[in-house]
Amino acid sequence: MAKKTPLGTIRTRRRGISPLGWALRGATAGAAGTTALNVVSYLDIAIRGRPASSTPERTVEKLADEAHVQIPGEGDERESRVQALGALTGLVSGVGIGVLVGLVRAAGFRSSPPVGTALTTVGVLLATNGPMTVLGITDPRTWSRTDWISDVVPHLAYGLLVKTSMDAFDRP
Repeated sequence: MAKKTPLGTIRTRRRGISPLGWALRGATAGAAGTTALNVVSYLDIAIRGRPASSTPERTVEKLADEAHVQIPGEGDERESRVQALGALTGLVSGVGIGVLVGLVRAAGFRSSPPVGTALTTVGVLLATNGPMTVLGITDPRTWSRTDWISDVVPHLAYGLLVKTSMDAFDRP
């Protein structure tokens, strides 16, 4: 039995996969989606010759300041740590959103590919840009059309791959 909603259906009958199983499948889909996001971002950087975004590193710096935590090292050593921590925050966000998508799937929610892709894309955009906006690192209201495209397209690749992967896991 399934209950219809405007965004999809919620199934009340389970297939025998536990919530932990769906969370692990979501983590896998999130890792794949994060890889797709990075590939699209780096292709954009390579094609247009634009610099990589410094917002992940600035976010790490701001979070460390807010938490009164010192990032060890000086000069290049510290800069390398901050850069690595910035990249790791993106990986953690991507896998974490995947886990949430898996748990939503465990609750029985199913949607069409366009709706699921859109929901996942919006979720990952909010999860990644939201904290940076709250911390004052960026302000999407000031972004140009090119800035928005540079941000949305890689996140859309993430959403598409996560949705496609989760649908593949759901097939009998």
